[in-house]
Amino acid sequence: MIPYSHQFIDDEDRAAVDAVLRSDWLTQGPKVREFEDALTKYCGAKYAVAVANGTAALQAAYFAAHIGAGDEVIMSPMTFAATANAAVWQGARPVFVDVERETGNIDADLIEVSITPKSKAIVAVDYSGLPCDFDRLRAIAKKHNLILIEDAAHSLGAEYKGKKVGSLADLTTMSFHPVKSITTGEGGAVLTDNEEYYKRLLLFRSHGITKNQTDFINASEGPWYHEMQELGLNYRLTDMQAALGITQLKKLPTFMAARRKIASFYAKELSGIKGLVLPMEFPDRKSSFHLYPIRLAGDLRSRRKEVFEKLQKAGIGVQVHYIPVYQHPYYRKLGYQKELCPVAEDFYSGEISIPIYPSLEEGDQRKVIVALREILKS
Repeated sequence: MIPYSHQFIDDEDRAAVDAVLRSDWLTQGPKVREFEDALTKYCGAKYAVAVANGTAALQAAYFAAHIGAGDEVIMSPMTFAATANAAVWQGARPVFVDVERETGNIDADLIEVSITPKSKAIVAVDYSGLPCDFDRLRAIAKKHNLILIEDAAHSLGAEYKGKKVGSLADLTTMSFHPVKSITTGEGGAVLTDNEEYYKRLLLFRSHGITKNQTDFINASEGPWYHEMQELGLNYRLTDMQAALGITQLKKLPTFMAARRKIASFYAKELSGIKGLVLPMEFPDRKSSFHLYPIRLAGDLRSRRKEVFEKLQKAGIGVQVHYIPVYQHPYYRKLGYQKELCPVAEDFYSGEISIPIYPSLEEGDQRKVIVALREILKS
């Protein structure tokens, strides 16, 4: 079975992890800071805080932005549930705004009608790795005094108008799950240029505790003294994971080139097939191609389940991204209506993600193309 995505691990990665295992620091050591520094250098941000996973990154970002009970957070429903769940954990209410038909990204034209006095932030999800329209989103956020958060779980390595993802929003969250642009096994990070956010992120990932004397509220009682100043969690990344992240990040340009080459090959070989809609590209944006989402249109849409199952039977690992978040039973219990975002539902009803990852060999790419052509023709 060709998986829809897969990590790439080489001897350099294994040696880096092994070196940490032989060192004195397995966690809370120097490799975490080294990884954070590498992320800031690559992305062009001032600060990075590495955390346990992408969901932890989202919750930490919401905490840093003072999002809490009674606040509303505007976001796309075309995302993994964690984007919304992390806001709910902070006591906030997700407000789902429909997406662009061509990209699956949040539709900037629809955001302002959803803004209320309770609105605190806009969360822009870079669906499949294509950056959102950040010029428009920044303008809307500034006009309404909202915080702009980028959920870049899909888009590390992508660019918007020559700027790397990680430097486009007030806070940017990332995931390093094995199917993402780089991996640390599990892991995530939050990037920002805001020093106050940075300090709150550091607090939140380590129980809300600080040992920094200049930040103490009470007088220090001795060298052992520390203070829990916020209700944080243990969302720390280990040095073993950070070491893997450092070597993976060095390979990111190669990973991006491979993904874009595969996407170009798919576009060339699959274009012109009736009823098949391929991902759009834009002159001012470079997608990371975390996913290659094809969509079935016309009469083919009603046969998606059949197409999906036949691809799997042919040894092609496929996936669907995503069920609109508000359609999940938990969110229905919270009062969200099923037909809230019609374009997102239309997008979902025809979407299938076909395999794309850096080590996907040309022979397997051709196998995907041939199988898809034959199944659609039949």
